Amino acid sequence: MIDPFGRFISYLRVSVTDRCDLRCVYCMAEDMNFLPKSEVLSLEELERLCNAFIRLGVKKLRLTGGEPLVRRGIMNLIGSLGEQVKAGTLEELTLTTNGTQLSKYAGDLARAGVKRINVSMDTLDPDTFTRLTRWGRIEKVLDGIMAAKDAGLAVKINAVALKGINNHHFDDMIAWCGQHGFDLTFIEVMPMGDLGELSRADQYLPLSEVRRDLSQRWTLTETDYRTGGPARYVRIEETGSRLGFITPLTHNFCESCNRVRLTCTGQLYMCLGQDDDADLRSVLRANEGNDDALDAAIRAAIARKPKGHDFIIDRARPAAAVERHMSVTGG
Repeated sequence: MIDPFGRFISYLRVSVTDRCDLRCVYCMAEDMNFLPKSEVLSLEELERLCNAFIRLGVKKLRLTGGEPLVRRGIMNLIGSLGEQVKAGTLEELTLTTNGTQLSKYAGDLARAGVKRINVSMDTLDPDTFTRLTRWGRIEKVLDGIMAAKDAGLAVKINAVALKGINNHHFDDMIAWCGQHGFDLTFIEVMPMGDLGELSRADQYLPLSEVRRDLSQRWTLTETDYRTGGPARYVRIEETGSRLGFITPLTHNFCESCNRVRLTCTGQLYMCLGQDDDADLRSVLRANEGNDDALDAAIRAAIARKPKGHDFIIDRARPAAAVERHMSVTGG
């Protein structure tokens, strides 16, 4: 699949549910209205869509949410997709999780063929963690991360940089990740979805400032390491671990975008920061047993992939760039 700008689309991110057992302040409103079950694709439908993308050339597939591990029966889907990895038709199956369910599922993930996971955790401070997630307990997440490590999964920690909230915890996170052999990635907050009274202009912290500050205390060496996603990595010489930066606002990564995102309702978003989508659910359900129409719909959608997003955070433009929350599209 080649988009209008010559980019090979080889990476699919699939949100298997919009539900989550946390309410992170940059991701969701506290009182969320979740999708009715009738609108959500079954696990069998999600598998059929994933298989279509693999058939058309996707090599890397990441399951997201919401929180993917709260979806009932999710290991059935992960197990089926893991067979594609074992057969060599899919190069990598990965997962982004908040870590709350990892103590239960880490071993099953490893046995299914998952080699590495991303865990969203913005601080190691228990009080700050609970404030950011509205009711989460850091101890449960840390236990899950260690269960993943014990199961042989490579763990990368993702932290959203939030001005005045967690930026003074970054040194502790770097040291902790270095101690346990985890890579760490900082992410700029993205203007997606209404947060009620909260303001992303107040939350936004440019990672150019973060990197400049960290370089006063850590030796950051440029690398050409890539995972297929948008992060750009440096090596922290004092720990030996890698530190990534995802900068959709200060330096967008659109020119090398190889990704599309599928929601749990079957909407395909060709760009995280644009509203244009393709309704694959209707095509899927209208053509049971015939994948030709589905393949054609996917190819037509890729042909509409835009050059880049329109993200901006500005006090003069308080509204979100797109109305949907990150949990709908997939983190």
